[in-house]
Amino acid sequence: MSKIVVSPAKSFSLNISNIAPDKSISHRSVMFAMLADGTSEIENFLRAEDTLNSLEIIKNLGAEVEDDGDVIKISSNGIKESFEVLDCGNSGTGMRLFCGLLSSANGHFVLTGDKYLRSRPMKRVTLPLRDIGAKLDGRNEGDLAPLSIRGASLDAFNYESKIASAQVKSAMILAALRADGICTYFEPELSRDHTERMLKGMGAKIEVDGLKTTIEPLKKLLSPLKIRVPADPSSAFFFAVAAAITPDSNIVLEGVTLNPTRIESFKALEKMGADISYEVTDNRYEPIGNISVKYVPLKAITIEHNISWLIDELPALSIAMACADGESIVKNAEELRVKESDRISTVVEGLRSCSIEVHEYKDGYKIVGSELKKAIVDSDGDHRIAMSFIIAGLKSGMEVSDLDCINTSFPNFFELLQQITNIELS
Repeated sequence: MSKIVVSPAKSFSLNISNIAPDKSISHRSVMFAMLADGTSEIENFLRAEDTLNSLEIIKNLGAEVEDDGDVIKISSNGIKESFEVLDCGNSGTGMRLFCGLLSSANGHFVLTGDKYLRSRPMKRVTLPLRDIGAKLDGRNEGDLAPLSIRGASLDAFNYESKIASAQVKSAMILAALRADGICTYFEPELSRDHTERMLKGMGAKIEVDGLKTTIEPLKKLLSPLKIRVPADPSSAFFFAVAAAITPDSNIVLEGVTLNPTRIESFKALEKMGADISYEVTDNRYEPIGNISVKYVPLKAITIEHNISWLIDELPALSIAMACADGESIVKNAEELRVKESDRISTVVEGLRSCSIEVHEYKDGYKIVGSELKKAIVDSDGDHRIAMSFIIAGLKSGMEVSDLDCINTSFPNFFELLQQITNIELS
């Protein structure tokens, strides 16, 4: 699939119960099952390219997997050396977390990915892991995949990260579970915390005190994971923006994780004027529930805090900014430059092609809200850029190319989109 033409939407009212399951939790579920004593059971696993790659990787690492299409059961007798190169596809989460998981495992492992992942920086994970004894290398002095890992004994650490990154934190926590003493991890601001919540729920001794996380090494295997993966708020947010920019529209997004570190983009949209409410329906590993979004004319906003909580949603939020009254500003978001694409440049270029005035900065941009115009936008192989500008097409019409990347995170995106407007795929 190479191109989509999107028609402008009329007002709509929808309840959506089949938003794509959460990508971050799906990745972690299969990885953490490798640390459990017994059979973990995962319902509503995201069956997208990246997460299925993680599932295939744990099979290659020796896990026994039963999958009846509804529930995935995973049993592990420890991590085994793989005969295969371990392909993470397009997933930085997969590659960085597997670095932490495999750094202390017996054997030699090679992690690779697609051409986009092989160009993304990995030193933010490989350097701190090397500092505690990991034998880890790759191209450009360990910064680029393929990455080679030979399991080693890891030292206890007291690590202070210069960036707020859930991927770096998770990799270091996984390493700490098999280090030779109690470890502490500090971050400059709180990043997403699925790893801490899920591992604690399995019995790991992890304590969070503000920006400090303390991890004790495992004395025994963890309890099996029993989880239903909630809907992904990052995926749901595309349709929240759809309702927020389409007059007289409303949407209810069901079964979404309401983890505070995952719904910051919805809070930002609220501050812009959208009518948003939340209903908690479950709270086992983390809060889960429904999010309702109703159209109200939007006003400009400045985003400069809790950036790590909404880093994935900023491209979609930028579409809302383009439709808002006033000048919106994004600051302290240089992390956007090292995602699946340089998302600062791709957002700026895409919006300019839609006749929106945008000013680019090293760590963000300023968007002057106006009337979106139909344009031709290339996603640069970035699923969030592709879906963001497709949603922009609900306002003005749009042609977006390079769409295969959408299958990495949201395989039923087009099916849901067709409930709102007419689309032509080719």
